Amino acid sequence: MSGNMYQLFAIIIYMVAMLAIGWYAFVKTSNLTDYMLGGRSLGPAVTALSAGAADMSGWLLMGLPGAIYLSGLVEAWIAIGLTIGAYLNWLFVAPRLRVYTQVTNDSITIPSYLDNRLRDNTKLIRIASGIIILIFFTFYVSSGMVAGGKFFDSSFGYEYHTGLIIVSAVVVAYTLFGGFLAVSYTDFLQGLIMFLALITVPLFGLFLTGGIGDTIASIKAVNPEHLNLLPATATAAGIISSLAWGLGYFGQPHIIVRFMAISSVKETKQARRIGIGWMMLSLFGAIATALVGVAYYEQNAGELKDAETVFIVLGQILFHPFIAGIMLAAILAAIMSTISSQLIVTSSALVEDIYKALFNKTADDKHYVLIGRVAVLVVAIIAAILAWNPDSSILSLVGFAWAGFGAATAFIWGKVEVLSSTLYEIVPGFLVCLIVAVIVSVVTFRPQKDIEEEFNRTVVLLREGK
Repeated sequence: MSGNMYQLFAIIIYMVAMLAIGWYAFVKTSNLTDYMLGGRSLGPAVTALSAGAADMSGWLLMGLPGAIYLSGLVEAWIAIGLTIGAYLNWLFVAPRLRVYTQVTNDSITIPSYLDNRLRDNTKLIRIASGIIILIFFTFYVSSGMVAGGKFFDSSFGYEYHTGLIIVSAVVVAYTLFGGFLAVSYTDFLQGLIMFLALITVPLFGLFLTGGIGDTIASIKAVNPEHLNLLPATATAAGIISSLAWGLGYFGQPHIIVRFMAISSVKETKQARRIGIGWMMLSLFGAIATALVGVAYYEQNAGELKDAETVFIVLGQILFHPFIAGIMLAAILAAIMSTISSQLIVTSSALVEDIYKALFNKTADDKHYVLIGRVAVLVVAIIAAILAWNPDSSILSLVGFAWAGFGAATAFIWGKVEVLSSTLYEIVPGFLVCLIVAVIVSVVTFRPQKDIEEEFNRTVVLLREGK
């Protein structure tokens, strides 16, 4: 069996495992809360790793190592900003959202929570939030499909559209049938694969480059500034823009919905420790992979044609083709975990926040679960159409969507070249939203006994850790 066949065999095993998990989740899904939120039954480990895997996508195994390989540790500021943002999200948002969403009429989506929390009789907040999620996540899903198509093209020589269809078909299958449980369980396994791959490649790579001392010396021989977080080329605006990626966590439905699904608020602390530990080690592994790659090519007088493939190339050099195939599966896992998470949240927004709110339809859960599955399929088809052009820019789609969830300001700032090239649009977006939220809250505040009772009950439950 050729090396390429060993790798393809590993990918097939991985995909069959994803479909098997989807079938298992399908059997366990019996109502709308199960389909959209897993029945609020996730344990801390599944919650933590599924949130991490849903967050990182292919950027963790390709984008970040490629940026570090080319430019050095100055590119690590994004990783630092993301880690800080994720920690604060777990610390402040997770426990409060878990309790408050259940207190406010057992809300199962972020828009429905806002609707119930604020007593919006017009349903405007719910519908508008649902539409925002629908628009931006369709672009986000599309970016993942682009990455999937390019993955099969670069790894196995498959035509771009063939790869796009394969990835889309498998993800849609287990998401459509298994819902939130399938997404969470597959994300958990995918998170483990990503973690093990990112730790194994640089660890074994160090033996290849002569250990830490020789590796550092080789990197400095390429560029003395490569290991400097603050090289002469760094700018304050550039560092702020990189750190600001961490602000996006507070507005990412596919991440914070995991907080709503954990089995109890007391488990959010353990989930936070697991999640941040996973994130820090995985980011460190991605950075170390790039640096080992720089040292390896310096020592062997070679040249890496595409910096974003450094993880793939090192895996093929270090390991048997089947193990290298598992490394490839880690990249596919990163891509697919994000697509599935976004698909289920988009489906939830369509059913719970747009369909129900607009038509005020009363039906049994089987009807809504069916509509949810149809929504997954429709969104996937639209995203695939958007992704059909192989020249689609993954980074621009992701960056725009990531900022767009924070504020509509991203539309304006992101489209003005002189502004977007100076400062990432999420910074002004976050600040404008913060100011508007405070002003509107102060101006429109009116005492409401039932809202205050819900708030007080939430505070009590948080203190009791229930």
